[in-house]
Amino acid sequence: MSTTGATADPLAALGNLPGVADSVESVRKAVDRVYGHRVMRRRSNEITSEAALRGARGSAALSGADWALEEVRRRSDFSGDDEARTMGAALRLTAEAGQLLSIWRQSPLRVLARLHLVAAADKAEHVGRPRQAGEPVDEPLVDLPLPGADEMHGRLEGLAEIVIAGGSAPALVTAAVVHGELLALRPFTSHNGLVARTAERIVLVGSGLDPKSVCPAEVGHAELGQDAYREALRGYVSGTPEGMAAWIAHCGKAVALGARESTAVCEALQRGAA
Repeated sequence: MSTTGATADPLAALGNLPGVADSVESVRKAVDRVYGHRVMRRRSNEITSEAALRGARGSAALSGADWALEEVRRRSDFSGDDEARTMGAALRLTAEAGQLLSIWRQSPLRVLARLHLVAAADKAEHVGRPRQAGEPVDEPLVDLPLPGADEMHGRLEGLAEIVIAGGSAPALVTAAVVHGELLALRPFTSHNGLVARTAERIVLVGSGLDPKSVCPAEVGHAELGQDAYREALRGYVSGTPEGMAAWIAHCGKAVALGARESTAVCEALQRGAA
């Protein structure tokens, strides 16, 4: 990826792929429904907090820790087995994301390094930096060929250039590309899925599409399931127009489902049931 050459905004063309405009519009309508709810005018902080918890649970589920929401609420110690540590990492990332919004557009690589440092807090090495040649990657959900370290570093730099340059592409498109590219590259030795989904959230919030972070795409990704997630990611990695459009549409459905989840929370609060 590069921002140089004939096309200053390489993501803009993705918005013209078949079905992408419809996905963007559907997401916009779903987000508007949440923000237009009367509960959001009075209790938006509660909705944001609940969305953060549910988003973390969804992201952890995709990384192998599929816990019930009430179990996540109940637990205070996330240092036990692998599932507990995964859940703890997801919760820490969700809390950290809001602190990094102002840095993302200036230094996305710094943000990604920070996210990995937060996620992999229990590991002693290879933390907070992209992997080097020969270092293994632990990401069982993603079964695609792993790019070599040199290719990974080059593409990661290209992704950073695109983020810094900005452009006219819809927020959904940018978020989907950031998410898909990080999963395809797996730049860290661990926790790449958690980091990629957190980066997607940062883009959606920082773009102004979901400024209060009440539409957790992670909830939707988990609801759509691991098989659909893998299949859509294969489309992204293929680089074909059809594959790219399918991945963007998948991410759009995830955001819309996250918005639906928070709309349901608003309804429950309005009824006094939550």
